[in-house]
Amino acid sequence: MTRVETTDADIRRALHTKRLRQLRARPDTLVIDELGLAHAKSRIDVAVINGCIHGYEIKSAKDTLVRLATQIDIYRQTLQKLTIVAAPKHVAGIMTNAPEWCGVIAAEQGPKGGIAFHVLRNAVANPDIDPVMMAHLLWRDEVIELLDRAGYAPKDLRRPRKQLYKMLCEAMTLPEITASIRSFMVQR
Repeated sequence: MTRVETTDADIRRALHTKRLRQLRARPDTLVIDELGLAHAKSRIDVAVINGCIHGYEIKSAKDTLVRLATQIDIYRQTLQKLTIVAAPKHVAGIMTNAPEWCGVIAAEQGPKGGIAFHVLRNAVANPDIDPVMMAHLLWRDEVIELLDRAGYAPKDLRRPRKQLYKMLCEAMTLPEITASIRSFMVQR
């Protein structure tokens, strides 16, 4: 019997079914496929948003690691935690090149086609998060609403988007921004 290489869809389906099902059932948790980051410069395959923004990047057997360094650079700025879920052929390269705070899960396809997950390294808090880049997950009108609630003058709310994000990070803590991102995404 010829073994078929795993695809992104195979691993994603299994990830949702086996690893994220309990999180999806929680009312305080939002699970989003293909979340755009840094104004669509990159996408994370799956994002789990509750008290933290935890991204899951999938690297199937059919993928390469060519873009991973560029992806990790954006993830480092925008995600509070990152786990890379990868086919066994990619694990050594990921373990060598991904920062220590990145979690790594091997996604191995069994003889009957099912995917088994093996945690090789748990994700920990990203020490390099850029609150301004994380705030980019909010739309301009959402940032304006938050700044209005914080008491900013109407003239300040007309500033360029980049300035608005900086103002938001001065007005709110990282946990408050995370909670606001989750709240607005639920409403979208």
